[in-house]
Amino acid sequence: MRHIVWDWNGTLFHDIDAVVGATNEVFLPYGLAPFDADSFREVYTRPIWVAYERMLGRPLDEGEWERLDVAFHEHYHQLMLACELAKDAQSCLREWEGSGRTQSLLSMWAHDRLVPKVGEFGIGGHFARVDGLRSASGGTKAEHMVAHLRALGLDPETVVVIGDSVDDGHAAQHVGAQAILYTGGMTRRSELEALGFPVVDSLADALGRVV
Repeated sequence: MRHIVWDWNGTLFHDIDAVVGATNEVFLPYGLAPFDADSFREVYTRPIWVAYERMLGRPLDEGEWERLDVAFHEHYHQLMLACELAKDAQSCLREWEGSGRTQSLLSMWAHDRLVPKVGEFGIGGHFARVDGLRSASGGTKAEHMVAHLRALGLDPETVVVIGDSVDDGHAAQHVGAQAILYTGGMTRRSELEALGFPVVDSLADALGRVV
C-alpha cells in the first residue's frame, strides 16, 4: 500500500472519554443511567441517530436528533480539551512519512474545528490532505471517502484506511480500499471483526499490518 487514510476521532485522537462524557450529559434529562466506555460501545453505531434510538429504546421525535446533536457537540467541545493524541500516533505518522509514502486524514468531525485541532498538535505537515465535514453531521463516511480519494487522485487499490469504526470499514469497502480497524475508539471488537478486516489494539500494530 502506498497511502494511508487515517480517521481522527477515536483513532489518532483519543477522545473516548469526551465522547462518553458528552453523551451522558446529553441524556441526563432523560433519566438514563450513565454509560462507561464499555457500555457505550455496546450501543454505538453510525448513523449516530440510530445509536441514540438504541439508547432511548424508541424512535427519535421530529427535531429531536438536531437538538441532541447540538447539545452533544457543546459538551464534547469542552470535554475534548483534556484529550490527547493516541499514545503512538505521532511515532506512526513520522514512521510512515519516513518510508516515503503518503497519508491523509478524513474525519466526520466539523472541518473548521478539525483543521485547527490538528494544527495544535503540530501534525498537519504529515498529511497530503485533511478533510472534515463541511455540512450537517451524523451520516456515513462512504461518499466522503469517494470525494477524499478523488481529490487526492488516488487509486483505491493503493489505499488502506485505518479507523476505529464499522463506518470506516464500510467506507473502505465502498471505494475498494483495504482497512485496518482499531479497538481504541467507540466500537466493540466483535463488531469490528465481523467485517473481516484485521483488527488491532494499537496504531503501531496497525502500521505493522500495512503491506
